[in-house]
Amino acid sequence: PVPPQAQAPVPPQAPGPVAPVPPQQAAVPPVPPQQGGTAPWMQYDPWGGAVGGVGVLPAPAKKSRKGLALAGALVFALVTGVIGGGIGAYVERNGGLTTVELPQADGGDTDRAPESVAGIAASALPGVVTLHVSGGGSSGTGTGFVLDTKGHILTNNHVVDAAESSGDITVTFSSGETARAKIVGKDTGYDLAVVQVTGVSGLRALPLGNSDNVRVGDPVVAIGAPFDLSNTVTSGIISAKERPITAGGEKGDGTDISYVDALQTDAPINPGNSGGPLLDSKGRVIGINSAIRAAGGSGDGDGGGAGQPGSIGLGFAIPINQGKRVAEELINTGKATHPVIGVSLDMQFNGDGARVGEKGKDGAAAVTPGGPAASAGLRPGDVITKVDGQRVHNGEELIVKIRAHRPGDKLRLTLTRGGKELTKTLTLGSSQGT
Repeated sequence: PVPPQAQAPVPPQAPGPVAPVPPQQAAVPPVPPQQGGTAPWMQYDPWGGAVGGVGVLPAPAKKSRKGLALAGALVFALVTGVIGGGIGAYVERNGGLTTVELPQADGGDTDRAPESVAGIAASALPGVVTLHVSGGGSSGTGTGFVLDTKGHILTNNHVVDAAESSGDITVTFSSGETARAKIVGKDTGYDLAVVQVTGVSGLRALPLGNSDNVRVGDPVVAIGAPFDLSNTVTSGIISAKERPITAGGEKGDGTDISYVDALQTDAPINPGNSGGPLLDSKGRVIGINSAIRAAGGSGDGDGGGAGQPGSIGLGFAIPINQGKRVAEELINTGKATHPVIGVSLDMQFNGDGARVGEKGKDGAAAVTPGGPAASAGLRPGDVITKVDGQRVHNGEELIVKIRAHRPGDKLRLTLTRGGKELTKTLTLGSSQGT
C-alpha cells in the first residue's frame, strides 16, 4: 500500500513586532485671561516635551530592524518546510530522485544438458504434433509424433476415430506450420493409428527406444496438448510396468475395447495428451500416452476432449515395442494382426483366473478346433491362472497378456482342471484386427 503523503509540520506563526502605542495627548483647555494680568500663559503639559506654548505629539516610533528580520526568517522557514515535505513524500513513494535499476543475473549460459528435461524437450518438440480432428458430429484434440521422413505419424485410434469416414484431420507442428492428414491405418484393439501428411519438408522423426529395457523408477518426459495447450512438457518416473488396463467400450458391443499391458507413469497426462510420446532420459520414445485413471474411477481413456477429469498421477502408455510392430503393419498393410489362443472366455466368471467358456459365440465351440489351445490340450471349463509365470485374475488380464506378444510366440499357461494344476505350452495364432 502506498503510505499517505507526509505533510511537513507548519510552525505556528509568531506575532510580528508591535509598534508602541503613543500615549494619549492631554487636552489643553483654554486659560482665561488673568484678571489684571497682561500676558496669558499656557498650562504645562508634562507629555508634550515643551515648556509653555502648545503641546507637541511625539513622532511615531520606527519599526525595529530586528523584528523584520525575525518575520522574514519565519516566512522562509515556512516555505522551505512545505517544499521539503513535498520532496520527502516523493522520495518515499518513488524511492529517490534518480531512475531505479534492480539487480539481475546476466544472460549466462542458456544451453542445457541433453539428458535434462529441458534438453529432451528441445530435441523432441520438433517431432511432436497436435491433431485437431472433426467428423461424425464431434471434434477433439490429440497428439502424435513423427515416425519417418515420409510423413507417417503415430497416434491413438480414439484420437482419429471420428474422422474415419468423412472427417477432417489437421496436424500442427511445434513451429506452427499446419498440414492436412489422412488415415493410413487404425486398430481398435491396440488403440493405435497411423496418419500421414504430405508436402511438408524438414520432418524430424523421433528415435524409438526399447520398452523391454525400462525399469520402475526411470525418469520420463511426456509431451502433448492437454486441453489443446500444444507443446506441453511434463515429467515424472515409471511407476510400474505390465499394468493390465482396458479402455474404450463406449459402443457397448465390445468392438471398441482396447487391451494394453501398459507402462504406468506419474508424469501428468490429461485429455489431449493421447497419442503423444513418453520419452526416456535419452529422448527416445518408450511409450505412447493413451489413458489415465480418474479420481472417480471412471474409464481409462483420456479421450482428448474437454469436460473430463484431469491427472491424479496415474497415467498409462502403450509400450513402444508393441506400438512399433503395430505401426509397421498399419503402414505396410493398413491392418494389424492380433495374437490369439483360440478360445472363448467366460467373461462373467467371478473366480480368480480366466475361465474357458462352455460354449462360444452363437453356439460355436468354446475351444476352436485345430486352434492353438486345442492343439495344446485345453478344454472348456479350464481356468487359466498364469501366463509365463505371471498371475492373471480375470479374462481381461489374460487378453492383455496375450496381446503383449506377437503371433507365433510361445506361451506357457498354468491352469486348473478338476482341482488339479496343469501346465500347457502353445504357439499363438493370428487374427486380423479392426
